[in-house]
Amino acid sequence: MTGKQIFLRNKTTYNCSGKLIDISQPQVMGILNITPDSFYDGGKYEEESVIIHRVSNMLNDGADIIDIGAYSSRPGAKHIDEKEELQRLINALSVIRKQFQHAIISVDTFRSNIASYVVREFQVDMINDISAGDMDKAMFETVAKLNVPYIMMHMKGTPQNMQVNPSYDNDVVFEVIDYLAKKTAKLNQLGVHDIILDPGFGFGKTIDQNYEIFSRLNEFKMFELPLLVGVSRKSMIYKYLGSSADEALNGTTALNMLALERGAGILRVHDVKEAKECIKIYNKINQFKQNK
Repeated sequence: MTGKQIFLRNKTTYNCSGKLIDISQPQVMGILNITPDSFYDGGKYEEESVIIHRVSNMLNDGADIIDIGAYSSRPGAKHIDEKEELQRLINALSVIRKQFQHAIISVDTFRSNIASYVVREFQVDMINDISAGDMDKAMFETVAKLNVPYIMMHMKGTPQNMQVNPSYDNDVVFEVIDYLAKKTAKLNQLGVHDIILDPGFGFGKTIDQNYEIFSRLNEFKMFELPLLVGVSRKSMIYKYLGSSADEALNGTTALNMLALERGAGILRVHDVKEAKECIKIYNKINQFKQNK
């Protein structure tokens, strides 16, 4: 049996430019926002030295993947053109690839031209698309040619309008699953099987809708694909608790533990050390469950 055959049968093992990620063990994706207006850490990571320090800290804390975003997707964020997004990425990736050659890098973009460029020029390992191909119809065919794992998220609308009275005709979980199922089928037809699913917490959902989806994460196991959960310091936590993003680490950790229990394979977080500790405790508990 060849390595490729093993890969195709085991949807938890993904090949990232020759580096294997085994998502049967939960992974941590550390967030690097190189935007001036992200909801939590916008404007912090623009200087080269600060970027190096941030990535170094995340890797030292145990990050398995570094996810770089140059387009702010917070609710109501300013739209920027492709040229500006690409320039931000070039500046950051030039530094990161020089300093951290073996790091597994994901780029958070919905633009197919940018996806092609960063994979070709910087050997980016994964593409993370908040729009699941809806904001750039060429993305699916591009990902098929790039042959890198593709993170596909559900979003209702665009970052500019997604939180303007989000509503669903049917059961919100059914609609998200149905949306991702149709997208997965299209990708499979193009020969793309290296897919990771993201329900899109905070992207076109009310607080109650976010928590309903979270409570039913087990239903996403039907896909037999890795599930990424990104709730780090989001408003579904701090608005519900009446606090702020700066005060939302405790709530984030609570949800991350519940996400692991419901089958999450990747936790996308700002706080890597705390997420790794969460996984370590989760694995310790599971050790005794498996021994029964």
